Amino acid sequence: MKKRIVLLTAFLLWMTVSPAFAAQVKFGNASVHDPSVLYDEGSGTYYIYGSHMQAAKSKDLQDWKLFSRLDKCTLQPDYAVEFKEALTFAEAGTFWAPDVIRLSDGRYYMYYCCCEGSKPLSALGVAVSDSPEGPFENVQILLESGDPGYDATKLPNAIDPCVFFDADGRLWMVYGSYSGGIFLLELDPETGLIQGGQEPYGIHLLGGNHSCIEAPYVVYCGETGYYYLFLSFGGLNVDDGYNIRVCRSKNVEGPYEDAAGHDMRDCMCEPGNFWNNDDIAPYGTKLMGGYAFEPLAGENSDRAQVVRSPGHNSAIETQDGWFLIHHTRFKGNDARYIVQTRRMFFNDDGWPVIAPTRYVTDAAIPEGAECEPFGTFKVLFHGQDVNKVEHVSIPLEFGEDFTVSGEIGGTFASDGDGRIRLTLDGVDYSGCYAVGYDADQDAFVTTFTALSADGQAVWGVRATGQD
Repeated sequence: MKKRIVLLTAFLLWMTVSPAFAAQVKFGNASVHDPSVLYDEGSGTYYIYGSHMQAAKSKDLQDWKLFSRLDKCTLQPDYAVEFKEALTFAEAGTFWAPDVIRLSDGRYYMYYCCCEGSKPLSALGVAVSDSPEGPFENVQILLESGDPGYDATKLPNAIDPCVFFDADGRLWMVYGSYSGGIFLLELDPETGLIQGGQEPYGIHLLGGNHSCIEAPYVVYCGETGYYYLFLSFGGLNVDDGYNIRVCRSKNVEGPYEDAAGHDMRDCMCEPGNFWNNDDIAPYGTKLMGGYAFEPLAGENSDRAQVVRSPGHNSAIETQDGWFLIHHTRFKGNDARYIVQTRRMFFNDDGWPVIAPTRYVTDAAIPEGAECEPFGTFKVLFHGQDVNKVEHVSIPLEFGEDFTVSGEIGGTFASDGDGRIRLTLDGVDYSGCYAVGYDADQDAFVTTFTALSADGQAVWGVRATGQD
């Protein structure tokens, strides 16, 4: 690859502060698996809805408070009766990843799904409420999968819905998990039901032959003019390699491509090669997978966490920018999962890049701190693999002569208004620098997130204890 330097997206080069400024930032950690976000304008509240009727709310995307779960289900206290038809068909005792949207009648439509789990026997339906907190009353089942004669290598498992409006006001539902892949159906914006005149399951976008791909989520960015389809590759358990990927299209119906130019319709396992991650790993722009920032000399190692299997994300644009919300697990604690919010930016090539640290509100960032783009950074390359073991950072020196040295070399530059140029080991990256809260070190530090032209993600977190 040519050793050219590409301008990074114009973002403000935000503050870096020493550990002395840190203030033990507090997060309201909520255990919501597969969080799908909704902003309720009337109350100024963000809601996330997840599997097992879990739901939480927040005013700032940082402090989440759980208000529903299956054993205390405020979304529908009598869920076993209200959704008996779907639970019975799917031979299920719980619910999987839902999505909630508000339609023109002012009511909230919850697209729920039930699945047995060991086979694609699923029911996907819609329920409605006058409040984002429920109770939601069943309307009807929209889709079923797993009937006799159903070919699970080609047809979708009817779970993991995401419902969204396109740029022209048309309503769509993208859905699917493993099995025959990810599919798209148009909905009636007045009723929330499936529009007539379509193939029974809709348009096939990608996946098939039981590829480990699920959790589709689509957003439209008016600035770039693209629809972005987020996906989770791999398995959701702590050692199964869940990771977040994205592809995009100018047309909501596709075809979708990744940064390397792959047509995502080709992304699937070879026939008979079911659940083989090697077949799908080259596809999709990988934004993040399991990782660990290795503490350096003088840094605290007691608080350092190893993130495993981050995934099943949603995304939202607010007046403060774009945010990505996902759940994650941690090495050494298989059962624990929490929701994390991260800032999301779009680089010069129109691809999203994700902050390497959790989002904290601007009010938490101390005033009077100096910007410091130089020094030692813990740099982490996410690669293209479905990594079941975390990738680990390496230390690199960002010198005042704008060179990078250490295990690999490179250059970086700034044009004075926050634009950055970055080349590492001969590869050019486009992304941004920003302030981030390093929870491992309890410090606000300079961070960067960037993407190469072929979709390789790199993160950097400045080491603490530097002058």
